[in-house]
Amino acid sequence: MNSLVLAGLMMAGYFLAYHTYGKFLARKIFKLNPDAVCPSIVLQDNHDFVPTKKEILFGHHFTSISGLGPIIGPAIAIIWGWVPAVIWVFFGSIFFGAVHDFGALVVSLRANGRSIGDLAADIINKRVRTLFLLIIFLELWIVIAVFALTIAILFTMYPVAVIPVWFELVIAFYLGHLIYKKGKNIFWPSIIAVIIMYATVIVGAYLPIDFKILFGMSGKSALITWIVLVLVLQAWLASSLPVQTLLQPRDFINSHQLVIAMVLLTLGVIVAHPPIVAPAVNFTVKGAPPVWPFIFVVIACGAISGFHSLVSSGTSSKQCDDETSSLFIGYGGMLMEGTLSTLVIAAVAAGIGLGLAGKGGEIFTGAAAFNHHYASWGAAAGLGSKLGAFVHGSANMIQSYGIPVKIALATMAVFIVSFAATTVDTATRIQRYVVVELCNAYNLKPLAGRQPGTAFAVITAGLLAFYDGSGKGALKLWPLFGTVNQLLAGLALLVTTIYLARRRINIAYTGIPMVFMIIITGWAMVFNIQKFYNTSNWLLLITGIAVFVLEIWMIIESVVVLKTVYGKESVLPSGT
Repeated sequence: MNSLVLAGLMMAGYFLAYHTYGKFLARKIFKLNPDAVCPSIVLQDNHDFVPTKKEILFGHHFTSISGLGPIIGPAIAIIWGWVPAVIWVFFGSIFFGAVHDFGALVVSLRANGRSIGDLAADIINKRVRTLFLLIIFLELWIVIAVFALTIAILFTMYPVAVIPVWFELVIAFYLGHLIYKKGKNIFWPSIIAVIIMYATVIVGAYLPIDFKILFGMSGKSALITWIVLVLVLQAWLASSLPVQTLLQPRDFINSHQLVIAMVLLTLGVIVAHPPIVAPAVNFTVKGAPPVWPFIFVVIACGAISGFHSLVSSGTSSKQCDDETSSLFIGYGGMLMEGTLSTLVIAAVAAGIGLGLAGKGGEIFTGAAAFNHHYASWGAAAGLGSKLGAFVHGSANMIQSYGIPVKIALATMAVFIVSFAATTVDTATRIQRYVVVELCNAYNLKPLAGRQPGTAFAVITAGLLAFYDGSGKGALKLWPLFGTVNQLLAGLALLVTTIYLARRRINIAYTGIPMVFMIIITGWAMVFNIQKFYNTSNWLLLITGIAVFVLEIWMIIESVVVLKTVYGKESVLPSGT
């Protein structure tokens, strides 16, 4: 199949799904009320709760849920063939991920912007809230540490991205000042901000900042320095400052950057329209885990991801100014992410065939390029390999219409680093909310403040990163992340399903995805636990079993509640 035909069909399908299934859910299932007063207005504090136009909030929400997930997942899962990757990305986005994100946002909007984990206390019971928040804390703990490392690695892989990514902080601060302090209309300042940012991309392409060259650092020293800078100067600031000062304007710039990157990729697909060189299916990959159930774990963002429920109920619900906007932000944001994953599939399944340089300088094209890069599961593993396939495949398509390869590579490098940075920003802020919610639940007031909560989130992530002295400590727990994240998606759907059940609304639209995700990712967790046992990896074995037990405990508690709901008349507690 040609990449242009594939991308066109999938984008048309997403557009149709939004205007049919999405609007059906809004009217008949979640019953959005245009007269409802949102938490951003009732609890407005101009720090976390800030009424925000849906166009601006969409930028924050979309860039926060995306990160590198919709790039890395498809870029590795394509090894099993482009057909299973396309099927899961397309149908998963429409019937699983978008429903999950939309539901978490609506439920939180109707409960004073509380997180999906904290809401479990009212919707299920207080024990489940603690279990849920502990699972969320574990996931975010890993995410912050690993993505700080990821950004550090990307800065060493692509030093052309350093100037644009850090200068974007300055642009974001000034954009927020113009909009919220000076009262300027968002349109022209944001356009100018994006133009300046792309000017810095050109500067960065010709003035790369490499610590190893500039300061004579070793690779390890450069990596550690970048991790510390990311955690202190970026994560801490983004979590503790008012949301409209840095987080929101930066995400708005990144949303423009994403649209531009997607337009560049789409033009590349149209102009180059490379044929797909990846196999349709390939279930006998050397060293790979079984495609079933692991494709549903490897491709998370782009189909369904538990992290999205944390964004929907963590930051987006505190900024949404109209309940009806949740369809555009929650459901529409997920379909846009599915579109990004579609373009990633085109880049790695087709764009890579336009030319790939081997280690010896030889150039591979067509199916030979794909087979060289994806020779085995081990060959395709690792951050550099996953992102390299996307960056080079994308650059191939972009330069097909005249953009110099150096600028094309710099553009895509800045794109992926910016999105990794957005993930760290949002994850740290949400972790602060989780810490505060747990401390309030157990009356630990000293840690319940904004700065103490932020400090706890950043310091614990730093301890995880540096416990082995290399900055790569979090990688010890990373093999658990995929299954924990997808189990979290199933549990978030579980909370939304019980919310609907208490209101006597048809639960099939959230219940079916919930059952599927809990079963399929529970299966993957059991597979991993067996692997950890067989390889004597006791840290992962003990942590994996603990998470699995917490999940089973939550499910049992929830089943008891569902039996009670359907056994007698039941309504939600007031305020939810």
